[in-house]
Amino acid sequence: MKLAQKIAINYIRGKLNIIAAISKKKAAKKAFEIFCTPVKRGKKKKIPEVFKKAENLSFDLDGHTVRGYRWNTSSAGKTLIVHGFESSSWNFDRYIIPLVRKGHEVMAFDAPAHGLSDGKQLTLPLYIKTISRINDLYGPLRSILAHSLGGLTVIHFLENLSLDESTKVVLIAPATETTTAIDSFFDFLELNDELRKEFDQLIFEMGGFPPEHYSIRRAIKNVDATILWIHDEHDDMTPLKDALVVREDNHPNVEFVITSGLGHRRIYRDNEVFRRVLDFL
Repeated sequence: MKLAQKIAINYIRGKLNIIAAISKKKAAKKAFEIFCTPVKRGKKKKIPEVFKKAENLSFDLDGHTVRGYRWNTSSAGKTLIVHGFESSSWNFDRYIIPLVRKGHEVMAFDAPAHGLSDGKQLTLPLYIKTISRINDLYGPLRSILAHSLGGLTVIHFLENLSLDESTKVVLIAPATETTTAIDSFFDFLELNDELRKEFDQLIFEMGGFPPEHYSIRRAIKNVDATILWIHDEHDDMTPLKDALVVREDNHPNVEFVITSGLGHRRIYRDNEVFRRVLDFL
């Protein structure tokens, strides 16, 4: 860890502890704000060529503009690419042309507070609302490719729809358990259990459910789509152990592929994973 990062972490930890000494609830709100705010947005990336040829789409969501792209609008099979936290639609450029060649209408949107979309924070309920709006405006979706937080979002979106095996979903390194992400966040900042209780209570008050409700393991049993789940054993962001618990549930509509040495982000760029995804979709 670089010195600048250590200084920033110590500053955040100290600030939260000072706020907590006055009000644990206010400290929890500040911690939640930090938890939901992407920190890599300022990094500029050259737009991939395939995105220059896309139809530009946009819609308003809670006073902010969500921006996206569409290719091959004449097709009946609508496919959505859903990126993860601190990512963007541009990272999945290699999948677009091959999917179009297979006859898919392909769409990819930047989540709120990501890529070219407006906003400063991204919560799971907001991302679910975003996918739902995309489906209402440009759907119905017939297949979805989702990575990381995108996977958690998609499963929670789909659990409220009536589906069958003709709907296909690819989950690549999905964020399986929200509680795991929160655990990592609190461990990283070395925050105490009292603040964690307030943090969990805040989530309950905001959405009506405790953090453990926001779980792929809980929600996937309500999803009847055909699912391909690809996860790497060396993933340090969304640990494989959470995925293995879901595999042990033996869902007949879910196929698991476990890779080795690809980690959390390189996995969707891997050639073999790329081929598996295209063959499945």
